[in-house]
Amino acid sequence: MSYFSHLFQILKVGYLFSRSEIPDNFLPKNSYSLLNKVFSNTKKKSKTFGSTLESLGPAYIKLGQFLATRPDIIGAGFAKELANLQDDLPKFDKKISEEIIESEFNTNLQDVFAKFDEPIAAASIAQVHTGELFDGRKVAIKIVRPNVEEKFNKDFDFFYFLAHLMEKFNSDLKRLRFKESIQTMQRSVQMEMDLRYEAAAISEINGNMNESDEYVVPKIYWEKTTKKILTIEWVEGVSIRDRAKLIEKKYDLKDLARIVIQSFLTQALRNGFFHADMHQGNLLINEEGKLVILDFGIMGRLGEKEQNFLAEILWGLITKNYKRAAEVHFEAGYVPDNQKLDEFSQALRAIGEPLSGKNANDISMANVLTQLFEVTEQFRMETRPELLLLQKTMVVTEGVARSLDPNLNMWDIAEPIVKKWMEDKLSPEKKIKQGIEGLSRFGVALNDFPDFLSDAKKTNESFNRFLEESQSRTRQSQNYFKTNGFWIITIVAFIFILALIMG
Repeated sequence: MSYFSHLFQILKVGYLFSRSEIPDNFLPKNSYSLLNKVFSNTKKKSKTFGSTLESLGPAYIKLGQFLATRPDIIGAGFAKELANLQDDLPKFDKKISEEIIESEFNTNLQDVFAKFDEPIAAASIAQVHTGELFDGRKVAIKIVRPNVEEKFNKDFDFFYFLAHLMEKFNSDLKRLRFKESIQTMQRSVQMEMDLRYEAAAISEINGNMNESDEYVVPKIYWEKTTKKILTIEWVEGVSIRDRAKLIEKKYDLKDLARIVIQSFLTQALRNGFFHADMHQGNLLINEEGKLVILDFGIMGRLGEKEQNFLAEILWGLITKNYKRAAEVHFEAGYVPDNQKLDEFSQALRAIGEPLSGKNANDISMANVLTQLFEVTEQFRMETRPELLLLQKTMVVTEGVARSLDPNLNMWDIAEPIVKKWMEDKLSPEKKIKQGIEGLSRFGVALNDFPDFLSDAKKTNESFNRFLEESQSRTRQSQNYFKTNGFWIITIVAFIFILALIMG
């Protein structure tokens, strides 16, 4: 995309933004003021921010969904609006889908599927058809849109250009790491365009959750799956957004709300791999009352190191040891060295203490998040884009659960899973396991472990190695996170385990 094309696109986007309600700090103040002057005769505030992004096309819808993870940029209110942004586009012709199938499998359509129906849904990257295998099993067939990669790459080029301009207008915006955020979003979209990644995600989630009798993940037909085609079993069910139908079928809505929350927490905390697009359109309830999870194009991962740091931070908050929670942030490098530990500890206390003793229904998540974002700015904490996906998914998941049970107590539902997770992460057995892993990375063979334990000198040496490895892991985490561990507090401490704090 040429420089002049970028400028033309800025005018187009600027015109639409000048007619809509957009976050005050979404654009630098001087550029927003300029837009209003240039387009002073246009009708103001005739569209919402979300609808404006929808009108600009698929890449902007993805941008909107991604911005829903960045309340620090657009504010909690706009983030909530964009969290419900629907990726719903017109369907493309069935004939095009047939040509893609024949090209991918290098054979006639009749040799691949016994039956291939009209599309039933379409989004920015792919659309879904129903069909049948030769043994009569009904399947859902997802097919990538033609030329979609080229279109997205063109828009991402513009996003990078715009991010560069925004940081040039205001150097303070570099803290928000727009370019890295766009890179993360682009990588996510590229993975969505290769349906083999989605198939792998389904397989992993299925393996993680196969012991549960409350959730259902569709089966994959690998022999009918390629880069551009994904074939999974067809699962009948009632959309979770159809509250009236769920009531008609006499489902327990309160229990369904619990299942939605606990299914997500189980994925994220116990397994460290979670569905990151759990809006109502991707959730069904089958005849047995089980939660059916669909569309695994967007996934999130919480690594072992992140989980360990999260557990340490939460422990400090649960025990109201705000200084310890602050120390963990400084030790991990989440907060810049030029900030003061005591002041950061005081900021955490200012957020946590007013919540103590409150009824869960009296606590506004939006207000808590707003306070947290103010703290991240005050202490010059850099954002970490990959962690924001977890926070956004939690907000969406809570919204889905509350649509089923407006009076649900999030903390009561979350406590059993979060408590068990923390006990596991902070248990002596876990610490010993981490120590053994650290020692093994230093070349100490595990099968020699009992021998050197019997020798006091070797035990002392191994302990020193363990301390050195622990410090090494902390330094590695500094490089990996580059801060905003405060997001981790946002994600779990104030959203899901507040009951433990209030206790």
